[in-house]
Amino acid sequence: MLLKKGSTGDDVKKLQNRLGLTADGVFGSGTEAQVKTWQAQNGLVADGIVGDATWAKLFPPSSAGFNLTDAQTKLKGHIPDGVIAQIPAIAAITNSLRLAHFLAQCAHESSVFTVVYENLNYSADGLKATFPSYFPGQLSESYARNPEKIGARVYADRMGNGNEASGDGYTFRGRGYIQLTGKSNYASFGKSVGEDTVANPDLVATRYPLASAGFFFDTNNIWTVCDGGSTDSVITSVTKKVNGGTNGLADRTKLFNEYYAILS
Repeated sequence: MLLKKGSTGDDVKKLQNRLGLTADGVFGSGTEAQVKTWQAQNGLVADGIVGDATWAKLFPPSSAGFNLTDAQTKLKGHIPDGVIAQIPAIAAITNSLRLAHFLAQCAHESSVFTVVYENLNYSADGLKATFPSYFPGQLSESYARNPEKIGARVYADRMGNGNEASGDGYTFRGRGYIQLTGKSNYASFGKSVGEDTVANPDLVATRYPLASAGFFFDTNNIWTVCDGGSTDSVITSVTKKVNGGTNGLADRTKLFNEYYAILS
């Protein structure tokens, strides 16, 4: 394999898709720059040339021989049986690498698969610290320890929600292992599973906590980031896509390494 500036064809398109670029099949300056950035982030010589080593890391052969049933068996006793049973519903899980990254992020976000509802039971000080722009002055005093009022306010008029008076912010608060939030996201997810999760939002927590997390990975193009490998830099990249930052990175890394070792 050798792709470099000036190369054309289907392999270039595949490369561009993997890097999140417009797949026109022409290896130009933009593609070269992105390759160099990716190489630097993944411990490779940043020469902008895609040889065998770079290609293998971009497209790890981990899907070869992957058996989901075997993976589920290996995970027994390490994560709850109810979580294991939900894994086959997520079509994008095609290799151990994706599964380990996904489970690590879900486990961290849900306190190891125990939390499926967003906790909005904030004190006045907690509201000021967490949502300072929504609670200026002493306003937090009248909302403290009232999750319904808090949710209605902080999620009002965004993500498809109505105004504060509508109560949509609380109705469509975070649910699932990676908190699905907002009426428009509930509507889109419901269409993907053939359920009316706008009329029945608790389904996200009770029936689809893992599938809704898979939907989050799908819509935010996180699977291809997972395909980057098992290095700390890839775990960090996945974490940033899930969290928006690197909160809890050490725990996410620990969980990934545990799950990947079990699945490998």
